[in-house]
Amino acid sequence: MKVRKIINGLTCFMLVTLLMACSGGKKKAAGEEADAAEGAVPEYVVLDNPQVDIADFQVDDEGYIVIFNGKDFTGWRGYGKEHVPTKWTIEDGAIKFNGSGGGEAQDGDGGDIIFAYKFKNFELQFEWKVDKGSNSGVFYLAQEVQTKDPTSGEMRMEPIYISAPEAQILDNENHPDAKLGKNNNRQSMSLYDMIPAVPQNSKPFGEWNSSSIMVYKGTVVHGQNGENVLEYHLWTQQWTDMLQASKFSQEAWPLAFELLNNVGGADREGYIGLQDHGDDVWFRNIRVKIME
Repeated sequence: MKVRKIINGLTCFMLVTLLMACSGGKKKAAGEEADAAEGAVPEYVVLDNPQVDIADFQVDDEGYIVIFNGKDFTGWRGYGKEHVPTKWTIEDGAIKFNGSGGGEAQDGDGGDIIFAYKFKNFELQFEWKVDKGSNSGVFYLAQEVQTKDPTSGEMRMEPIYISAPEAQILDNENHPDAKLGKNNNRQSMSLYDMIPAVPQNSKPFGEWNSSSIMVYKGTVVHGQNGENVLEYHLWTQQWTDMLQASKFSQEAWPLAFELLNNVGGADREGYIGLQDHGDDVWFRNIRVKIME
């Protein structure tokens, strides 16, 4: 009887130990799965919406396609929308966003707008001005991206900047963003939060600036008021390293990193967009030369 009790006791102890070990293993695996899911790219879709026929647009004497005629929004629509939001208007031959001063509100009457054609190799030229303390941006190689809401299962639009580089538009003297970031990389015509525009030669608020963005086989050049102010190279280790050092890093924002690291998608092309940042801003003389 005594021996049998000892054996039974040992057997029970071994079973309890085994169960605890298995239970601990399952908890560790669940934790690892949670960590992996947290850093995973969510399910997403790049929309393939209809584009305009670029042959319908006027070509000027210098070979540039005029993508804004100074009169109406032909060729333009809201990002992720079929119409131009009503806070965007035409004023004295310029596209104007009528801001409320509320920052990136992106409400029903606002939101970013895009020209509905995907450009590949091109030079974009435009003029812009801002009101006192205003902030905006120009996007290029943008995609329209939707992700699935994990709670409702419904598809929702992601912001345009999750897939597109941004040339900053800013009142450098009066907007606090000019003093943030690193080495002035949030001032006008900088590659936002990555590369500063040098020299920084923008004009004060209320005055027109001329700017350009060239994209050619991965080489990108920003120009401002007659001078090239930065150059960088997409789809290179330099580009990946810049993303990893930014708020779009693989760890911080896996989806943004995937989209931006492969900016333009498989065809390396995308939309030109103008940003609603909640402030008054004007754009005019917008034209594009396609570079083959």
